[in-house]
Amino acid sequence: MTTRIGVVTFPGSLDDHDARRAVRLAGGEPVALWHRDRDLKQVDAVVLPGGFSYGDYLRCGAIARFSPVMESVVEQARGGMPVLGICNGFQVLCESHLLPGALTRNDHLHFICRDQRLKVENAGTAWTSDYTEGQEITVPLKNGEGGFVADERTLDELESEGRVVFRYLGSNPNGSRRDIAGITNAAGNVVGLMPHPEHAVEPLTGPTTDGLGFFTSVLKKLVQA
Repeated sequence: MTTRIGVVTFPGSLDDHDARRAVRLAGGEPVALWHRDRDLKQVDAVVLPGGFSYGDYLRCGAIARFSPVMESVVEQARGGMPVLGICNGFQVLCESHLLPGALTRNDHLHFICRDQRLKVENAGTAWTSDYTEGQEITVPLKNGEGGFVADERTLDELESEGRVVFRYLGSNPNGSRRDIAGITNAAGNVVGLMPHPEHAVEPLTGPTTDGLGFFTSVLKKLVQA
């Protein structure tokens, strides 16, 4: 039976089609989920894609966290379901308290769009097992509010518990504390990152195919489970 990966569409989502394509290329069955529906349609994992949910009013992701679908996502994530938040999806995960910290305006106050080198710090999550610790990958980055911030105690906990999943290499693109590009929860099933792996899954459209490993990782994890 094909593994079903749900991709949520909020008002203002931009990269939901790209995420579903990435799931399909990895060998999974993408399932469209609408923000107003609590029914997750028996999916095995969920992707919260990039974009500008609700126009980024109030704070990025702050309104989306109250969508009916997020009640189900939060419940299932706390029960162990793999959940990936990309860019705006990362912001939604932080606003939903599935991940700590917050994402703030880029320190240079400009939107940024470029191919970004990352270092894999944790290859033990549900979404990163097809990578190796220390591996360098390149995926697109595009954000205006991508600076990851948290208090020093939280940052120290993330570091000591191995929950920093990705770190920016080269110049820091948005002022993220400690060059953090992505983090995970303690259980390793929820991962959020600011760069866009779904835009690096095939040679025709991506700078690399380095992003495909996110989606093959979770498929293998779910088959093993």
